[in-house]
Amino acid sequence: MKNYIYLLFGLIILVGCETTPCDCEEKSNGFVERSGQTIMLGSDASVEVVKQIDNAWKSRDYETLKSLVADDAKLYHDDGRVSTGGEEFVAAIESDYTEMVAEGKEWDWVMNFAFAVKVSESDDPEEFNDDGEWVSARFTTASDEIYEELYYIIDGKLSWWGSAKRGLYTE
Repeated sequence: MKNYIYLLFGLIILVGCETTPCDCEEKSNGFVERSGQTIMLGSDASVEVVKQIDNAWKSRDYETLKSLVADDAKLYHDDGRVSTGGEEFVAAIESDYTEMVAEGKEWDWVMNFAFAVKVSESDDPEEFNDDGEWVSARFTTASDEIYEELYYIIDGKLSWWGSAKRGLYTE
């Protein structure tokens, strides 16, 4: 009899703990001023693409890097240069590498964080920002430079990128 009570109790717990899929609206945590769109957290998949880009960049694996950049991507460097597509992007990176080596600087950095957000679908067919996800990332170098970067990932490829460089905050 005791075993039947345990079995019944176990079944009640099992059935009571079963979860059903949620047809919930995604929770917004921000807004886009000009379009009225909302912002939600993005996916790990977009962050993984940025991590792949970073690994290829750091190791100068330019074939992998080019494969992760859309042909028509617009890429805005911290010094004002603009690259279009993987070929131009890689040429700019190799130029940076050559300059750093000539200056005796180390080609190394740490990705401090990265997170993805996405915006809600827009009613405006001209709006470009709702096809993919945005990834914000910060990098620091051994020479105390900080890079704040924004990546726009569509279907696993970098479509837009912007970089800003600043010095380390000191108090």
